[in-house]
Parts: sequence; structure tokens; C-alpha cells
Amino acid sequence: MRKWAEVLVIGGGPAGSTAATLLARQGVDVTLLEKTHFPRYHIGESLLPSLLPVLDLLGARSTIEKHGFVRKMGAFYGWGGQEWPLRFDDPSRPANYSLQVVRSEFDQLLLEHAGDQGVQVCQNTSVQRIGFHDDRAASASWSSGGDHGEIAFDYLIDASGRSGVLARQFGSRRVHDVFRNVAVWGYWRGMYPLAEAPEGAIGVFSHPEQGWFWAIPLHDDTLSVGLVTDKRSFAEGKRTTGSVEALYHHAIPSCELLSEMLRDATLVTDLKVETDYSYVSDIFCGPAYFLAGDAACFLDPLLSTGVHLAMFSGLLAAASIGSTRRGEVLEAAAQRFYDTAYRHAYERLLVLVTAFYRIHDGRDSYFRCAQTLSRRDQSRLRLHESFLNIVTGLEDLHDTNDHTVDAVYDALQRPVEGHHPYGLGGHGTSHMAPLPTSPDRAVEGLYLTTTPQLGLHQLKPCQSGR
Repeated sequence: MRKWAEVLVIGGGPAGSTAATLLARQGVDVTLLEKTHFPRYHIGESLLPSLLPVLDLLGARSTIEKHGFVRKMGAFYGWGGQEWPLRFDDPSRPANYSLQVVRSEFDQLLLEHAGDQGVQVCQNTSVQRIGFHDDRAASASWSSGGDHGEIAFDYLIDASGRSGVLARQFGSRRVHDVFRNVAVWGYWRGMYPLAEAPEGAIGVFSHPEQGWFWAIPLHDDTLSVGLVTDKRSFAEGKRTTGSVEALYHHAIPSCELLSEMLRDATLVTDLKVETDYSYVSDIFCGPAYFLAGDAACFLDPLLSTGVHLAMFSGLLAAASIGSTRRGEVLEAAAQRFYDTAYRHAYERLLVLVTAFYRIHDGRDSYFRCAQTLSRRDQSRLRLHESFLNIVTGLEDLHDTNDHTVDAVYDALQRPVEGHHPYGLGGHGTSHMAPLPTSPDRAVEGLYLTTTPQLGLHQLKPCQSGR
């Protein structure tokens, strides 16, 4: 192991690989430490069209597309007592398709691509602690097999996922009161496609009382089928049915659309379970360090935003470090840009997912109520700003009290420029936070640019109105 890197990246998932690759393509010396050996299993198979332009910036799009992943031409919703298909053929979207991926393969392709671009990749290498000097992140203690040591760096990107090296060290992570859910999933063979769904679509189906299901077709001829329910319903269902497996199989027949897809299918894997997966760190960045992807926050699987936020934050971190090291912006300004842009994208989706959950079968169901932002969560969010950015052009909001989520819910039910009245959040991308790539979308006086290289530009006085 080397003793120094200009930029150290912890974690080889989409956030880490994206940031490392973009920096290496700028000629930056980058070392990436990954605690496991790829390929490794990871949930999160359904990608959004917003990621294709990022793959272009990475120079990895052709590699990913040649692999043979399922092309996702849209989504299908059986939600709140209604059914509708969503097709990615709106010219306002960044691409007219996306991908359903086996994450172990997708992540490995991105990590190998990072190595091809000049990143020094060290697998089976875990980081225990970050050392600081004069309040700046300065070094990382690592171990690999029986070896251990320390590597110094100028900048750090913590993309260590749920393990969250810095969040754990700082004690800065908090689990949301909202979305204290349990996800149970497995993989099936022999399924039927949904007749009305776009080709390769994800199926999203609400359960009348307990939660919702996902169904994602994959290129290995399996269907990822997951049940998301609140912790109370999970505990009661497990006690009533006798096991997690029985609860899962008991819930599926309650969804007619999913049952039809699985009528002759066979579950070919053991079930997996995750719980309390919605969290956020109070710190997204600081002197010489950035938290990216799941190391900073994770929302909810409903709108398939996990990989979007991971690669989006990796892009922001790479741009911030690139411009700082070239002297184009001050480090403090780049940190403010990163924190504001990433936190805004996360909070915008948090409010949107909460509103979407309220369009659930049975407006007074316990599940629906359990997915509502609590006072504690609301007090930490810029709800007014998040709301306005979601429903801009629909209506004004003049207060930020407990009616905010209701206002979003009401607004999302009304037609918007020909889109489905529910807006469809991430899968439609019509409500995704736009990248700050122009002066009119500037964040903290800065905006992203990709030419002549990835970085940040400052607003000119005439652009900012000063």
C-alpha cells in the first residue's frame, strides 16, 4: 500500500467509483480502498434515466450497455387503487430509457472502469478511522488481511455506504422517524410480464394495508420481488404467520397484479431482510472531506433514488475537489456548494416520497400515517424550499407548518403539463432535482460545468444581480 494519495476514496460502489473516475480523468492521483472483493451482492437494481448522462461523463456508458442489462423503458404503478404505465418517451427527460441491473455486476463494471482510468484500486482493504490535523481530514488507518497501515491524503471522499466511516466516527447519523420500515425480498424465475407495462418496466404495487411491493426484471431471467412494510405490521405479520417466509408468501396473493406475474413462478433464492434503512448524517462535508452516497444519507427504495443520489453526489464531490485544487474556487465555497446541492436533492426527494406514500390505499391506514414526516424530521428540513422546488408553477406555499406534506400531496394529485397527476417522482424524473449546470440553477453562487473539464464556475456579478 502506498503512503500518500492526492485524493483517497473509501468505498467502490457507484458513489466512490463515480467520484474516483471523474477525478482520475482530470489527471488527479486517486487511491480507492474497498473493504470487500467485487463482485459482491447489493440491492438496488432499478436505475433512473438521470444516470445515463453521468455514465457518459465517466466514459462508461458503452461498457455498461454492452453488458446486456435489461433496458427499462418505463415503470408501471398499481398504486392507491389505480393502475397506470409510465413510459420514458417524454423529450424533456434526460434519456428515453434506463436500465435494470444486477448490482454486483454493474458495480464491478464501474470499479473496473475506474481502474482503467488510472485509479489505484485496493480491494479487501477496510478503513477503521480517519485522522485529523488542525481540523482537516489528513490520513486513514487501514487493514487488509494481516497487514495494516496509514495513508495520508489531501482530500477524502467517504463513499463507504451504510457502514459510514466518518458518520460513525462523528456520531452524526440519525435514523428518520419516518420510513422505519422493513424490506423483505427474493428472486423468482418463470414469471409473466405485465401486459400493460412498458418493456423492462419496474412494477410498483401498493398493498391495501401493509405497504407495497416492487417487481424488477433482470437480465439473468430473474424477477426481484420485494415487500416493504412498517415495523409494526412486520412484527404482527411474522407473529401471525410464524416466519418471515410465511409473511412474505402470505402478502403476495393480496396483490392481484403481482400474483398474476408470479402464478407459475418459483422463488429461487433465500429471502433477504433490511430494516431502519432511512437515515441522514448531520454532516455532509468539512475541511478536506466529503460524504457521498449512502455514507451521507439513504432515503427509501420507493422511487429507486439510491444509485441516483450516489452517482449525483460522486459527481458533485469530484467537481468540488477538482475546482478547489486548480484554484478556481475557495475550498469553503466548494464545501457550501456541495452541502447545499446534495442536501437539497436529498430533502426534495424525502418530501416527495412522503407525499407519494400518502396516496396509498386507505388514507387512514397505519402504514400511510407511519410514512409521514414527524415534527422532529420537519424541524431539520428546509420544507418550504423543498416544496417549492417540487411543485414550482402549481401554487404558492405561505407557511412551513405541519400542513406542508398535505400541500405537496394535494399538488401532486393535479395534472402538471400533461404528466400523470401523481407526478411519479423519481421514475418519471420530472420532479428530480435539476443539476446545477447553468447560472440560473446556481447553488451558493456556483454551478457545474463539464467543459473544458468538470468543475465549478462562479456567477459573474451581472449574473447574480450584484
